[in-house]
Amino acid sequence: MPPNASRRSERSRRAILDSALDLVGEVGYARTSIEGIAARAGVGKQTIYRWWPSKGAVLLDALLALSEGEEGEVEDLPDTGDLEADLKLVMRATVAELTDPRYDAPMRALATEILHDPALRAQWSERLDGPLRRLKEERLRSAQAAGELPGELDIALAIDLIWGPVFHRWLQSEAPLTAEFADQVVASAMHGLRG
Repeated sequence: MPPNASRRSERSRRAILDSALDLVGEVGYARTSIEGIAARAGVGKQTIYRWWPSKGAVLLDALLALSEGEEGEVEDLPDTGDLEADLKLVMRATVAELTDPRYDAPMRALATEILHDPALRAQWSERLDGPLRRLKEERLRSAQAAGELPGELDIALAIDLIWGPVFHRWLQSEAPLTAEFADQVVASAMHGLRG
């Protein structure tokens, strides 16, 4: 029986994604190369270029696989009827992911690389940021419908007010990013958003 090509391809794909995450964590994004990823994964660099146009694209797929599973599906945000409690739960999970060593360096690299690579930025928006933002909008609209938030609230601005401080501290601050900080951000944002 001949070897299963799809199984071999999936094994190679998984090795490439794992190698990209490992290398960025070990040597940083600037020193990670397609050649290095290929060598670590045990594939030819042409295999990588067949599937991805750049190391940033490899890293984006690796992060999606790490944080959301192979299907890239983003789960709905919790809706228990208590928006503040739900947001605290989500923000604590966000903090845990952002401070996870396997996730931190690759995510930081992508957050800066999308500023210079329009194609990667479009993929980031389409596959990660856009779907997450839509889920946030849906949850806040549900809270509006339930009377937890004012009906005239600017949802886009509310999302920035709630999530912005956590991402700012993670990306630019020397202060620790903790679950307690996330709780404070949510409590303060909810106080302001409720009017």
